Amino acid sequence: MIKAKMNRRTAIKTATVAGAGALVISKDFLIAQEAVKPFGAEFGNLELLTTGQWWKRPGNNGTPLKRGRKSTPPNLNVARDKVVAFALYTHQNGVLKLSAQLFPLKPGEKREARLEFKRNGKWSEAAKSEVHYPGWDAHFRIEKWDNTKTVPYRVVHGEKAKFEGLVRRDPSHKDEIVVANLSCNSSRTNGPRKEIVDNLRRHDPDLLFFGGDQHYRHTEHTTGWIEFGLQYRDIIRDRPTVCIPDDHDVGHGNVWGESGKRSRIRGDADGGYRYPVKYVNQVQRQQTSSLPDPVDPKPVNRDIGVYFTRLTVGGVDFAILEDRKFKSGPAGKIPKMGPRPDHINDPKYDPNKIDLPGLELLGPRQEKFLEDWSADWTGAEMKGVLSQTAFCGAVHMHGGPKSRLLADLDCNGWPQTPSRRALSLVRRAWAVHLCGDQHLAVVVKHGITNHGDGPYGFTGPALVNTIYGRWWHPLDEKAGPNPVPDSPLPWTGDFKDGLGNKISMLAYANPENRNDEKKRADGYGIVRFNKKTRKVTLECWPRFCDVTDGDKVQYPGWPITIDQDANDGRKITGWLPELRFEKGVNPVVQVIEESTDEVLYTTRPKGNRFQPRVYSKGKHTVKLGLQKPDSKILKGLNPKVKSAAGHLAVKDIN
Repeated sequence: MIKAKMNRRTAIKTATVAGAGALVISKDFLIAQEAVKPFGAEFGNLELLTTGQWWKRPGNNGTPLKRGRKSTPPNLNVARDKVVAFALYTHQNGVLKLSAQLFPLKPGEKREARLEFKRNGKWSEAAKSEVHYPGWDAHFRIEKWDNTKTVPYRVVHGEKAKFEGLVRRDPSHKDEIVVANLSCNSSRTNGPRKEIVDNLRRHDPDLLFFGGDQHYRHTEHTTGWIEFGLQYRDIIRDRPTVCIPDDHDVGHGNVWGESGKRSRIRGDADGGYRYPVKYVNQVQRQQTSSLPDPVDPKPVNRDIGVYFTRLTVGGVDFAILEDRKFKSGPAGKIPKMGPRPDHINDPKYDPNKIDLPGLELLGPRQEKFLEDWSADWTGAEMKGVLSQTAFCGAVHMHGGPKSRLLADLDCNGWPQTPSRRALSLVRRAWAVHLCGDQHLAVVVKHGITNHGDGPYGFTGPALVNTIYGRWWHPLDEKAGPNPVPDSPLPWTGDFKDGLGNKISMLAYANPENRNDEKKRADGYGIVRFNKKTRKVTLECWPRFCDVTDGDKVQYPGWPITIDQDANDGRKITGWLPELRFEKGVNPVVQVIEESTDEVLYTTRPKGNRFQPRVYSKGKHTVKLGLQKPDSKILKGLNPKVKSAAGHLAVKDIN
């Protein structure tokens, strides 16, 4: 018998099959010191249900788990032909990336998973992958992937355990690309999510976007992640899926990553991460390894990885952001003006005095990514942005219907200057922003300088809203200026949030009664990108609705349809000459104000004519190209009223 306190090298050696290239779990591996407490003695409470001799622990050994939990996690000691729990994938630029999550393995079982594809009626092995510990996840990368075909896949462990699905062909042939906007999957309400999955299958989305808080089992990510997978695997298995972790996934109530520093205070508002780097990276590996490669893969401080990237589905190009990773923490940087460093309820406070130089939101690297992404339309006709939370504080009541909070610094409305800078970059691409986190479904039109001059933002509802309620409820109970005509909702129109950000409220879905599961305002969003009309339709569906009843069962105020170019709401002062292209040429057009050298927007117009609009009277430059604006330059163009702007025939774009 090898003693439990063997060192790392010995422990790993006993887990390797000599000459076989595959890993097994020896009799002694899971009692080795680093296997029992893989995150060190200081964090011995992490991943207790899936590390060490996990099968002997309550909850997995047939006896109840008695740890004061408000819901019971799943029993992880499954039949050995069921150990492959689920898989998720994306494909981009000829690369398929697929992640598989296994239930914990036992001594004598190989730490190896296999990926197989079915072609011409026969299964064949494409790749093998190590099953990571801790975490029990495996990852596959397939180069030269042909995304024009649908291919069945299965992830296999041992002789009998299999999980099957479909790698769908890219839906470039479709006029309308459908995205499901999903987040905040309460672990207090465990068990299946059949009502959501059944409705999602009726919508048949081309992309699933899980924007964070896939579970709330803070110190047991693998358990929570497996539970999430069991709940949604029957919709995940056969379509591209984006999962990005938010605060609860990494064990926080709120997280300000501050480029990877270590948090030192209760509540973590000083910035950084509470739990060890190894745990944070494990969470990110399990949830994001199936995303396309990061556009700028350099880790942040302490070697915490990054994953911000882009994904194109059916001609709609999505920027995937990490809006927590680089954000500054408020504690010690601004005065405390409430019960917590991140909560402000002092009515005399000045929002401008917390918008301090040096504070970050997305950080320079992600801002550079957005700048480049907005100008690169390779394979794209429309664009969208995916991230965890909203670029405003479109909430009044927090935690209860009478618990008013003036400002919450956890939202992306703070710090204000980098928030508006981010919105300006989103606006350049005429992109809509999709997110979750707030447990309150809203659609707003952002104002950067003036009300309505920015892009639209759709915060989806919580999938299961039993963790934390929020409400939109203006103090004077009045609509703002420019309310939505004929809206069934009383409080639409132009407002400022508690951080001084300008927002135009189009729709909100307040909980009626959080003690009644049919009235908690939970559910999901559906977003339809119509490439033919260049319109985006935002839908908001209750958790327990029957979507076959049609739009009448959506939350009041939805659906909302917007024009793609309405994501740039600046006042038009003039028009440049109409551009006329050769038949069959659908180029990218970028418009630049010459006096400031500011890129106003970059877009791919529909058809062979496009008349650029501008927002000042000075000279402008237009750049054109097939995928990027890098082929032809037209300088010194003067704006005029539309009727007298004239036209230019543009040829030889290559």
